[in-house]
Amino acid sequence: MTDERPLSGIKVFDATQGVAGPHSTMLMAQHGADVIKVEPLDGDWGRTLGKVYGDHCAHSVIFNRGKRSIAIDLKVDEGRALAQQLARDADVVVESFRPGVMSRFGLGYDDVRKDNPDVIYLSVTGFGQGGPNRDLPVTDAVIQAFSGLMSINRDEQGNPQRIGMVAIDVMTGIYAYQAIASALLKRFRFGGGKYIDCSLMQSAAAFQAAKIAEFHLEGGVPQLLYVPVGTMRTSNGHINITAMREYHYVSLMEALGMPELATDDRYDTRDKRIEREAELMPVIREAFLARTTEEWAEILTAAGVMNSPVSTYEHFMANGHVSAVEGLAWVEHAGVGNMPMSNVPGLDKIDPANASQVHSPVIGQHTDEILREHGLSENDIGGLLGKGAIGQAESASDPRT
Repeated sequence: MTDERPLSGIKVFDATQGVAGPHSTMLMAQHGADVIKVEPLDGDWGRTLGKVYGDHCAHSVIFNRGKRSIAIDLKVDEGRALAQQLARDADVVVESFRPGVMSRFGLGYDDVRKDNPDVIYLSVTGFGQGGPNRDLPVTDAVIQAFSGLMSINRDEQGNPQRIGMVAIDVMTGIYAYQAIASALLKRFRFGGGKYIDCSLMQSAAAFQAAKIAEFHLEGGVPQLLYVPVGTMRTSNGHINITAMREYHYVSLMEALGMPELATDDRYDTRDKRIEREAELMPVIREAFLARTTEEWAEILTAAGVMNSPVSTYEHFMANGHVSAVEGLAWVEHAGVGNMPMSNVPGLDKIDPANASQVHSPVIGQHTDEILREHGLSENDIGGLLGKGAIGQAESASDPRT
């Protein structure tokens, strides 16, 4: 059967680790590209983000599915030469080393394009290839702090908080994927390769572009979008409400049993509610304490007020709507167990039996296979193993076949 996925036939040299780069190349693999994950003999450090299941953690399964893994020691001459050969044969090279490291291995953009002039080459770094911060070590939390994101995410005491996931890494992977896909489209239409500098810092800035502009235009104290909006404490939990338009506000006040506030001339327009937010919101918050989250959700939904109970992931996974629209697929992943995988907008729904969609490789699982495809014999492979240039998985079986 012909593979008609949009990136079918595209070869990707994936020298990324962690989440940002692997996320971008996972999306390429799911769109049909042959993604070769080139990782050290002890594996991508992203395999250890959280609880470990053999060669995997939840992050490594989710962000590496559909790829093939080859383990190469770039510090060994023969390993470095092998990686250079793989890069020469690739349509796309993606790497996430510090600036200058790939060049020291003979794998920088200028090195690769000498023999591969049409290559699309993307580098993922914390702060980019230039500037005074280019060599600083970075984590997702560092960029959340640096970019201003924590300043708009504060607890009840006003303390800046990090989002409890690697949000900047994940969004950087999305920006990287769209940049690569656009560069490939340009190459198909007009020819030519491209170098792409994709940093966590710039991705965080792009994601927050409107808030950054708003901060500047409004002198550092942005106007509220509308009032009331926010998370309300109930008698047994929390519920989020949004009263965006006038009729939402009227309906909310009626549902709360305070219809007089709907017509009170202190609060009867959006601008008045914004101006008096500090006096109106405590009254509303107090009213929500009288009922449970479930009761308020039923009342507000019936009244046409936008709302949602604040859910845990357990609630989300069990939700009937999520099930009805197939928001999640449940997959039995080798070495990990039964786990949920979120469907990605624009991709076919995950088929748990389709290993090319759901399988994430162990370290060096496809080393032999990839080397044979590049013309190496068993003796050649044995010699590389003997010199410590490559590594193999204990079991080379591939559930995708």
